[in-house]
Amino acid sequence: MKSQFLLDTNITFLNHGSFGACPKPIFEAYQQLQLELETDPVHFIQKKLPIYLKEAKKPLAKFIGCDEKDFFFTPNPTFAVNTIMRSLNLQAGDEILTTNHEYGAMDRTWNFYCQKSGAKYVRQEISLPIVSKEQIIEEFWKGYTSNTKVIFLNQISSSTALIFPVKEICDKAQELGLITIVDGAHVPGHIDLNISELNPDFYTGTLHKWMLAPKGSSFLYVKKEFQADVDPLVVSWGYQSLAPSESQFLDYHEYQGTQDVSQYLCTPKVISFLEENNWKEKAKTCREIVLDNYQRFCDLVGTSPICTISSEFLGQMASIPIRTDKPMELKELLYSKYKIQIPIMPLNGNVYMRYSINGYNTQDDLEVLYRAITDIMDTTDLIVRYDS
Repeated sequence: MKSQFLLDTNITFLNHGSFGACPKPIFEAYQQLQLELETDPVHFIQKKLPIYLKEAKKPLAKFIGCDEKDFFFTPNPTFAVNTIMRSLNLQAGDEILTTNHEYGAMDRTWNFYCQKSGAKYVRQEISLPIVSKEQIIEEFWKGYTSNTKVIFLNQISSSTALIFPVKEICDKAQELGLITIVDGAHVPGHIDLNISELNPDFYTGTLHKWMLAPKGSSFLYVKKEFQADVDPLVVSWGYQSLAPSESQFLDYHEYQGTQDVSQYLCTPKVISFLEENNWKEKAKTCREIVLDNYQRFCDLVGTSPICTISSEFLGQMASIPIRTDKPMELKELLYSKYKIQIPIMPLNGNVYMRYSINGYNTQDDLEVLYRAITDIMDTTDLIVRYDS
């Protein structure tokens, strides 16, 4: 399967979670769309693009479990959350309840908003190790107060790679009358997703991570009752359109000036590639590799797993707690000397080494990592065993 990808064969690639990796057939479809655009840009953008967008959204709507009229493509989830953020009307003292496991760019987005609005961003601690969904839910709602107006939650954490019980939290938030915003950046193509069943008010996810799409392909879902309140992040021809469609919501957000959106348009090819290559079965094998190796790596560095080792909390990624004072130096050494691409991520005073396993990976890739970590501990002080 690795021959189907454009990845450098000299690199042990264990970092699919950051930016994904695009297979050759999908990338070729992407380039073909770009060539088609350049042969007649005016006709493509004015005539073909609206048709192609609809064709791209239909299979994606089925894949993620929602109506095609309720979402639009975005370059990334940060763009999506900024769109939501700028449309909220929170007052000074209102609170946004989240966890201390969120993606750094999202934390920055909300901190920016709170500095402008006077609202408060509450990073509720979810303690480690995780032993049950009930533990997460109980600890999360300890952060709830009468001032809470919004909950923001990642469905899969970036740094800790943990799967959060979003459905249960969204259900209770709806009962409390709270706005629910879910960051599902790592979800589509990684674990099953049905947005209609989750029932959030807002949901964003990427296609360029686990769905294998070209870079810069994501989406923002907005529940119908909120669509009229969401302003476009960029005001352009779709605003007060001279040729409005049946959806002002989509007019505002899908037509924001001249841009190459070929990555969005190859979504049908993305989904057909996943189906033709039986990617669900490949993902199942990948999850087994992740689970089978987690304890082993923790034992190597003298730490303990941060969750019960099961598919309830881990998908195709796992984060190993490590003891290092120089995380960036360690990451660079792993890449420059051992040719391993893997993230080393600080969070809440701890440091994690997160490995991702996708269809092009094998057990051999983790053996390369195991030998490298062993060598680093034997020859440097970059990693110190916790029990030493």
